[in-house]
Amino acid sequence: MALGARSRYAPKGHKSRLGTKGAKSCYERSFGKMDQAFIGLLVIIGLAVIVLAVLLTFIPVALWISALAAGVRISIFTLVGMRLRRVIPSRIVEPLIKATKAGLNITTNQLESHYLAGGNVDRVVNALIAAERANISLGFERAAAIDLAGRDVLQAVQMSVNPKVIETPIVSAVAKDGIEVRVRARVTVRANIDRLVGGAGEETILARVGEGVVSTIGSSGNHKDVLENPDSISKTVLAKGLDAGTAFEILSIDIADVDVGKNIGAQLQTDQAEADKRIAQAKAEERRAMAVAREQEMRAYVEEMRAKVVEAESEVPKAMAEALRQGKLGVMDYMNMQNIMADTDMRGAISKLGDDPDKQTKK
Repeated sequence: MALGARSRYAPKGHKSRLGTKGAKSCYERSFGKMDQAFIGLLVIIGLAVIVLAVLLTFIPVALWISALAAGVRISIFTLVGMRLRRVIPSRIVEPLIKATKAGLNITTNQLESHYLAGGNVDRVVNALIAAERANISLGFERAAAIDLAGRDVLQAVQMSVNPKVIETPIVSAVAKDGIEVRVRARVTVRANIDRLVGGAGEETILARVGEGVVSTIGSSGNHKDVLENPDSISKTVLAKGLDAGTAFEILSIDIADVDVGKNIGAQLQTDQAEADKRIAQAKAEERRAMAVAREQEMRAYVEEMRAKVVEAESEVPKAMAEALRQGKLGVMDYMNMQNIMADTDMRGAISKLGDDPDKQTKK
């Protein structure tokens, strides 16, 4: 008997217990198989989504489609190779699209090699497009070399089309008459693309212009000549060819401001006179010190002579006593000498009586 079928001998409306249980177990087995198949399908779909996401992340399909739409023939394997070489494809493809639209003949290898060398691919392409529009001769190799040298090649192209004005700081110089003249100049320069690699920068231009201003003013006989003809400064400076060896071409030098400063000559003369006065004072002080020292030496010498006189006078009584002993001097001779000395003292006392009392007091 088939499972789930009615029994011939059973009454109508009655099912066999055995048939009901068999149908239930069959249903459970079929439902379990459907659940396993559904879960397996979900796992397969999830894995496919993950693999597709990884592939879309690794393979820039959207970028490849954009390049094809712009007319840039680039293989999907080339983009994969960029990923393998650790090159961001958008940094190469987007500038390549701009270059192709501008009519430039640039290959992917050129852009990729410049990117790997550390250059700015987008800026180089923009500079090439600007140079092409301005009818300036600039190749990719030259632009890449300028970019790798650390200069802004796009700014250089823009300066070639639109010259830049550099304002110098205030330059102070002294004319031959000693008057200080202060000058501020504006230098109009244009980038020289052929000399951007290895050429000097703006600092050199400013230094050379300042040197030319100082030499021009210093060679002027009078500061009034500079005030009357300030264009003589620009003409003299331009005639020297100050842009040699630089990355710029000087178009003009305009004197923006001329001011008269201090009288440096008079100030120098005043300082020199003050220095001479100090030197003279020092020398006079030296001579005075020498004179004071000489005076002290003479006083010491006088005291020394007085000491010798006193010493000699102390020997006189000894000599007289010795003479009296030896009979070379008589008593009358000694008495006459004492009278003479007394008479001399008396005359000196009388002469002092006629002097002014103030003089005596001073003495």
